[in-house]
Formats: sequence, structure tokens, C-alpha cells
Amino acid sequence: MATLRRGAAYLSFLRSSARVLFSCRKSAVQKPGRWTNVLHTSITSLTVAGGLCAVPFKQVDNLSHDSLIRRAASLVTDSSSTFLSQTTLALIDAITEYSKAVHTLIALQRRYLASLGKLSPAEEDSIWQMIIGQRAEVNDRQDECKRFESTWVSAVKMCETAAEAAYTSGAEHASITMRTNIQVALSQVDEAQKLSLDADKKLAETKVMEIERMAQHAASLQNNDEEEVPEAYLRED
Repeated sequence: MATLRRGAAYLSFLRSSARVLFSCRKSAVQKPGRWTNVLHTSITSLTVAGGLCAVPFKQVDNLSHDSLIRRAASLVTDSSSTFLSQTTLALIDAITEYSKAVHTLIALQRRYLASLGKLSPAEEDSIWQMIIGQRAEVNDRQDECKRFESTWVSAVKMCETAAEAAYTSGAEHASITMRTNIQVALSQVDEAQKLSLDADKKLAETKVMEIERMAQHAASLQNNDEEEVPEAYLRED
């Protein structure tokens, strides 16, 4: 009941103040100083009266230095995690594209070796141009992998530092989360690198095969030339 009475009194005061303000408006146009005084008086009265029935609210306690440091450490781990996530994705994509380029090169080289000695000069030249272009593509992809890997390593080091800083500042949860993200990134990159290593291994095997087949082909051509020599002499005789 007391609250209702205070509320009713406050509303009554507002209406009376409004009447005073509007009644003074006309004279205030002619006398700006008087209008200013009335306005200040009314606002002061409203402030005092409003305090009688103001709704209480909880005031935020002042934050300590330790609390602010922990919050800052959490923000650092969040931003570092974002940086690590982006660099990890970029590196994995680069490794994947490199592996694809290597497998394409392997397919071209094996196709050439399988048809060695059966192609016309024009066809052989066409395949060689494709192989040369694909080798350039592999080199470009490899350079891209090295560039992203360098950035990714920097991101991992940054995250390790952020995790340590969060732990020493008391933000244990942020530190644990950061270290978990690091382990996930390391695992994902490791799986991608296994694919690229497998592609490199197959490419090396194909190069060995190429050397052997080229040597066999050269020996075969030489044998054919030696067999044709006596026939030539016979024809001359």
C-alpha cells in the first residue's frame, strides 16, 4: 500500500509539473531566462521525486586487476585460436591441392611410359608438354605449402604462449581449451601430411620406373640399329 501511495503521489506530481511547464511556455518565449529557471527547477523536482519510487538495481562491483587480467588472457586465447584455425585450414587445403597435383603428374608419366615407342612424334611432344606443365604446377603447390606451413608454425607458437599466459594468470579453462585446440590442429595437419608423403613416395617410384623404362627403350633402339646394319651391307653387296 505504501508503494502504491508513493506511486500515486509521483504521478500527481508529474501532472502538476507538466501544467507548470506548459503554463510558463508562453511567457518563457518572451523571457528566456525565466523559462530556463523554471525548467531547471522542474527537472530538479522530478529528480528528487523520482528517487522516492525508483526501482532498486544491483550495482556492479569494481573488477580487480586479477579479474581483468584473466579476461584479457581469455580474449588472447580466443583470437589466437581463430588465427590457428584459419592457418590450419589454409595449410590443409594447400597440402591437399599439392597431393592432387602430384597424383596427376604420376598419371601423366605412367601414361607416357606405357605408350613409349608407340606414339607419333606429335603425340609424344603433346604428352611431354603436359608433363612439363604439371611439374610446374607441382612446384607452385609445393611453394604454397611451405608458405602456409611457415605461418601455421608461427600460429602454433603463438597459441602455446597464449595458453601459458592464460594458465599463469589464473584462466585455467582458457588455457586448457587453447591446448586442446593446438592438439587438434597438430593432428589434422599430420593426417594431411601423410597424404602428401604418400604422393611423394609414389612420385619417386614413378621416376625410378621412368629411368628403367627409358634405359630399356634406348637399349631396344640400339639393338634394332645393330640388327639392321648387316642387312644394309647385304643389300649393298
